[in-house]
Amino acid sequence: MTTIAAYGDAAGLAGTDLGYTEWLEVTQDRVNLFADSTDDHQWIHVDPVRAQDGPFGGAIAHGFLSLSLTVRFWSELFDLTDVTTKVNYGLDKVRFVSPVKVGARVRMTAVIAEVTEVRGGYQFAVDQTIEIDGGEKPAVVARGLYRFYA
Repeated sequence: MTTIAAYGDAAGLAGTDLGYTEWLEVTQDRVNLFADSTDDHQWIHVDPVRAQDGPFGGAIAHGFLSLSLTVRFWSELFDLTDVTTKVNYGLDKVRFVSPVKVGARVRMTAVIAEVTEVRGGYQFAVDQTIEIDGGEKPAVVARGLYRFYA
């Protein structure tokens, strides 16, 4: 469920738990498209037959593919109205904790950790965790930085 807040309420959103996104299956097609866009065609990602005998027992998503899903998931969890521009500003910390096997389902949970006023808007520091359905550990833990300008 998307949390929707007005720009005028942004300063008070620190500590807001945004809950969970819907599950998303990581398909081989998605992995192959990511490999094509990044020119990273390592066999552990794009050769499912060879990957069966590899260190993960099957093809896995690129770590940066798993991380990039935060963009999709972020917009599923949160929207700030009354703004002119929304920017992915960066990341403070990222860890790739567990590989995501092709065919696995992932989702994100997020908490707005900090809200800081910046010139013309607000910066949100958001603690994001990409979980793997049935996994003991998350796939990705990151602090994302997002800016909203009025």
